Amino acid sequence: MIDALDETIRQLLIREMPVTDNEIDIAFDMPKREWSARLSRPTINLFLYDIRENSALRKFGWEQTGNVSDEGIGRKMAPLRVDCHYILTAWANDPSDEHRLLARSMMALFRHPDLTRDMLVDRLQSQAFDIRTKLAAHDKLTNPAEVWSALDNEMRPSISYVITITMDPWAEEFDPMVSTLSFGIDQTQPDPETNTAKPIRRDSQLYGFGGQVLHNDQPLASAEVRVKGRGIATVTDADGRYQLRGLPAGEHTLIVTPTEGTAVERPLTIPDAQGKYDIQF
Repeated sequence: MIDALDETIRQLLIREMPVTDNEIDIAFDMPKREWSARLSRPTINLFLYDIRENSALRKFGWEQTGNVSDEGIGRKMAPLRVDCHYILTAWANDPSDEHRLLARSMMALFRHPDLTRDMLVDRLQSQAFDIRTKLAAHDKLTNPAEVWSALDNEMRPSISYVITITMDPWAEEFDPMVSTLSFGIDQTQPDPETNTAKPIRRDSQLYGFGGQVLHNDQPLASAEVRVKGRGIATVTDADGRYQLRGLPAGEHTLIVTPTEGTAVERPLTIPDAQGKYDIQF
């Protein structure tokens, strides 16, 4: 993924500066003294010197993927947001040429604080979030002298460039589908000992449930699903799924009306211990 990020930056600079006929090299090497001594033409270099998780954008917990299988509903841990820290430098025989390269590359990168999907290459195109960038941030690369000392090279103008990408190392898991949900309405009174309200009588117990409408084992979309004599109705989604709420326990009749064809009735028990609320035409 990081190699795809390098190529995305390369293509962005070539297009925005622009760079023609290989007049300028764009490299991603460690700028050590031996490397810089071998350069034969003007070069823009972006050295990736640090990678760390962006804790400010961290999300905890699970997220539903929307995938449905025989095992249930899919879910995954939230993906990680990672900051890739680059040092941007320019290399040429004349300092004025270096400064010109720095200015042109900065103008190109400043124009794109976010890398849109049409700029991305390979696996970066499947990013879950927009890719943000930060150029020449005052709080990054605060002591460049230490960096150049570690690289055993002469200090030169260097610009920080931070790109936040998404990494998703988690595998999708499936949880059993919830088919019945119950909720109750109680009367309460204050409890002076605990300073809370405690129920004194249950007025009613209502249930919600959901299933799938199928026709010849294929999902039936846009079909009306209603409970006879209750005024409770809904319409199936593109996957033939429906949800209904506010039904008391007992025996009911479910009526399904397709967009074309004849309505069908099915007996319905609330709650159903096995959660069998699917309807097959």
